[in-house]
Amino acid sequence: MTTLVLLTKINNNRQLGQIDRTFKLAFEDLDVETKILSTPADRWPQLTLAGEDEGIATSYVSKEIGICPVSLENISKFSVLKGYITNLAESKEELSIDIGVLKPEIVHATIPLRHLQAQLVDGRKIALRKITELFGLCEDLPVRVKVSRLNADESRIDAELSPAQIEKYQVWRESLLDRLLVLGPSLYEIKITLEHAKLDRDVIGVETLGMFEHVLTCKLGTDAAGLIPKIGRNLRNAKFAVFNPKRLRQFLEVQKI
Repeated sequence: MTTLVLLTKINNNRQLGQIDRTFKLAFEDLDVETKILSTPADRWPQLTLAGEDEGIATSYVSKEIGICPVSLENISKFSVLKGYITNLAESKEELSIDIGVLKPEIVHATIPLRHLQAQLVDGRKIALRKITELFGLCEDLPVRVKVSRLNADESRIDAELSPAQIEKYQVWRESLLDRLLVLGPSLYEIKITLEHAKLDRDVIGVETLGMFEHVLTCKLGTDAAGLIPKIGRNLRNAKFAVFNPKRLRQFLEVQKI
């Protein structure tokens, strides 16, 4: 039997049920039995696999969902990892990222403010709170980071945003299109909600960041914040954040003066 800690954060039993159904459907033609443990480790769900095809199933999970490193020993300098923003209000000097290190203790990666300033706002001395507001960086948002310094003795992981993550924000900035980040619902729930609200002309694309994290790309001229009341009534447990490239550009232009 194989036990995997899935690289996705959950907040309720409904999401656990959705994960369970996802894997049962994906593996219905394999000789493998799956079980989602009802008590996740630090909100990281655990999946057990048993059967002749558990190796195939493990490879699928690793590729499609991702597996937490679990131990500090499985991380090295320059590793690129997916994690979730956490404890956002606790520091003004660094961004904390939960990357799924649980043993021998829970260890988060930290991105110093100076790295965020260099990578996101052209080195300007802008406060962390303002950067998170401008880029829609919110609690439980998945991001990819690169380990820049690792000290196992001090259980310390310093990181920066990965090149792919920086490129994503650059594309978002240059597109001039608003984006609404929606955390909590599944992709199916989001699509049904958009169809019900008749927003197919306002939302031109849905980008998946994780099993329960998605980005709605708005058409030119559509205000992302204005979509929240339209879809929020059907996605009551969802969390929302907005990326507005025009507001970001205007703010950075003012900072040049």
